[in-house]
Amino acid sequence: MRTLATAVLILLTGGAFAATEASELQSLRGQLKKAQDAEDKPAIIELSRRIVEIAPKDSETWDTLAQTQLESEELDGLERTLDAWQKAFPRAPAAIEDFRAGLCFKRKDYQCAEQHWLAFIATKPPRADAATDYDNLAEASAAQARWADHAAYRTKAIAAQDTAARRVLRAVALLRLHNWEAAYADMAKANKMDATNPKVKEWLPEFERLQKFLPQIRTLDAQIAKSPNDPALAGLLLERARVLTLAGRPLLAIDDAEYAFKLQPASMRARIQLAEALLDAGQADDAAKLDVDRYLRRGEDKPAMAGPSRGGHVSDEALQELGRLDARLSANPKDADALVARAKVLRELRQFTLALADANAALAIDDKSAAAHFEAAQDLDGLDRQTEALLHARIATELDPNNSNMWFFRGVLERQRADFAGAVASQTRSIEISESLGALSEREQCQRRMGKTAEADADLRRIQELKARE
Repeated sequence: MRTLATAVLILLTGGAFAATEASELQSLRGQLKKAQDAEDKPAIIELSRRIVEIAPKDSETWDTLAQTQLESEELDGLERTLDAWQKAFPRAPAAIEDFRAGLCFKRKDYQCAEQHWLAFIATKPPRADAATDYDNLAEASAAQARWADHAAYRTKAIAAQDTAARRVLRAVALLRLHNWEAAYADMAKANKMDATNPKVKEWLPEFERLQKFLPQIRTLDAQIAKSPNDPALAGLLLERARVLTLAGRPLLAIDDAEYAFKLQPASMRARIQLAEALLDAGQADDAAKLDVDRYLRRGEDKPAMAGPSRGGHVSDEALQELGRLDARLSANPKDADALVARAKVLRELRQFTLALADANAALAIDDKSAAAHFEAAQDLDGLDRQTEALLHARIATELDPNNSNMWFFRGVLERQRADFAGAVASQTRSIEISESLGALSEREQCQRRMGKTAEADADLRRIQELKARE
């Protein structure tokens, strides 16, 4: 009898626990629904976790928990969730592979992501889910610059579920491979499928713009294909990079300019073109690694902002001059005059760090070069290092005392340091060598600062006389 009573007590107690557990689950599920309606992700995560602790076979709530952690980028928590979810089932749900892939992708472990997405697709999910994961695989390939795989995964996504947006994405992928005909065929198909699709509306004008440049690009494609080992290859790549930059395709320009720069790491033209394409693509940090900043002078004389530039580009004249000077320096690395000339071009492009490096290289070859000291002075001034700039300007005027421009610039630097007497003396020397409005104006300002009103008024009258003759 005692044994029977114990058994009955256990059954009653178990029933009570089950009832309590069911009541708690019902309450938690109600709270979870409210949290989802409010998009309260921390609450969703906490409530989902509590539910699966009570009901570990509840795959739907495991899915909710994992998805919310992925969206919230709680990556360590997501990893623990996936491990616990897998342990709760004798045969792990296929969705775990999908989430593990997403976790790896967030951590930028693209090979791991690819492995898990392919494993998920192998479970034969619905076609829409397979298409989405082929999209994801394409993104992972792009992150690794595996452009052929990128296009191949776009093709598989279309095979799983064809949409206008996926046609556009494959068209863009085919551009990266220079497969122009196939890319334009996909774009036309996408436009026919759904002209109102946001991706179609975004990219159709871009394809129309590029089309104007295709004849030039195809000509260069053919020349490059015939010259894989030709010494002229870097030059051809830079020509094509230039066309692609003007066509508004900075990522394609980066590919060519990067290869050219790899072939000729001393080429300043390649460096500038690569940096310009990086700036156009919104990759200012990568351009900075080349010592090129966002103030690179463009057609409209504006700093480059993030995203593709529409405000002009580095002038053809500047690029051609850099290329010519690169060639001179390739033939003779000790050509100090070429280094000074290249520094001047870089300074005009507002790239003072690179310009100063060339000026210093010229001075290392010939420290008696007035032109190199003058260039260094201007570059240092551009870098707001006026004290050093004045030192080089003084040396330049000592080495070339009959250069009015050098005296003028020295006077400007002296005026900036409030050495008005020195500035007046320098501008007077500049005027004696070759009278100019700039030097007269500088001297007039300095004389007024010194209280020499009569002398300043005389300079002002002379300025007015010269202006009247113009």
